[in-house]
Amino acid sequence: MKLLKSFLLITATAMLTSAGTVVSTYTLSKGYAVGIHGTSNLHDWDENVVTVTGEGSVDWNGDASFDLDALNIKMDVHSIKSTEGSMMDKNTYKALKADDHPEITFALITPVKSIPVGSRTIAAKINLTIAGVTKAIDMSVTSVAAAHGNIEFEGSKTIKMTDFGVKPPVALLGTMRTGDDITIHFETVFTITK
Repeated sequence: MKLLKSFLLITATAMLTSAGTVVSTYTLSKGYAVGIHGTSNLHDWDENVVTVTGEGSVDWNGDASFDLDALNIKMDVHSIKSTEGSMMDKNTYKALKADDHPEITFALITPVKSIPVGSRTIAAKINLTIAGVTKAIDMSVTSVAAAHGNIEFEGSKTIKMTDFGVKPPVALLGTMRTGDDITIHFETVFTITK
């Protein structure tokens, strides 16, 4: 009986090892690009987010695919810079309640399983938090990965500011009124840290 138990334990351990995963931690590297595009009654406008941080957790599977277990991206609201100048920046900070809620965050809700290496489009469910309001959104994200190496994520999402309690900014003494819809676009590279 002891011999049978030992055999079963060794067999189970071998099976888990051969089918096991390697857990890796990732950090957002420099060279990212995060932008916000919007419209107004006068013309379209663009803003860039200068300061962005992020981290993630990945399980590398035995078949070289990976499971994206966690991904968090934080954008510093006070680092948003507009092509329209400092007045638009100030209106943006005010609309986003930057003093009380200094970050816009993306956080993966549900892990994404068995993503093959190479370039793939994945469906992700994200908690997006703006001005202290969190909404679950669905995103289509392009993933480019080398086995056990860097992982690139690129995606965009159009949202309504009013869904997050944000009043679309106005400028030029009210003559420029921004539209409710904005599109957030990001290009990021995550590098392995351990």
